Amino acid sequence: MDNINSKVDYIVDEVIKRITKNMTIPVEISGRHVHLSKESVDILFGEGYELTSKRELSQPGQYLCHEKVTLIGPNGSFHNVAVLGPTRSRTQVEISKTDSRLLGVKAPVRESGDIKESASIVISGEKGVLMIQEGVIVAKRHLHITPEDAKRFQVKDKELIGVEIISDRSMILKNVVVRVNENYKTRIHMDYDEGNACSYEKGTVAKIIKYEGNKL
Repeated sequence: MDNINSKVDYIVDEVIKRITKNMTIPVEISGRHVHLSKESVDILFGEGYELTSKRELSQPGQYLCHEKVTLIGPNGSFHNVAVLGPTRSRTQVEISKTDSRLLGVKAPVRESGDIKESASIVISGEKGVLMIQEGVIVAKRHLHITPEDAKRFQVKDKELIGVEIISDRSMILKNVVVRVNENYKTRIHMDYDEGNACSYEKGTVAKIIKYEGNKL
């Protein structure tokens, strides 16, 4: 009987482990980077220049470019800043709060694309320099998720959720914005400030936590 009970306990433990694993989401962190408009590409790299892909990123259609730029703020600068493609309708610079202080710019925490009245900065490229009057933000942590996974995890587009980062320095992060799209790959994105705080390593995963007042 003890032997049977032992086998049952083992099977139950294995089932729980598999269920738990299937209900976690991979976490990725992103460093400072720039999304450029076609007009900005022309100024920084020359008229008619086309960005060139170095490698694909986890989100379909997005890629890291060979091209780099320099960000110049009132208090400092960052060289060899990554450019991500393809081009966008408006130029956007995404940095961390630590970067913001080092550069001397007041970048607000915003969702990607929400750049109205955000911070300004100077961007330098191989062929030219430009100053954007707005466009510098600290990206709000977010969850890219497919419609199928959204149903499985019971989350909705634009919902605010909490996530528990599973690591040797585990922590719970609230106000994670859900973005549902059939073209996404399900991933949680945060920046290096947040990644360092929770001892992020490649392969880190997180669990979704629902809480009251989780609507935008």
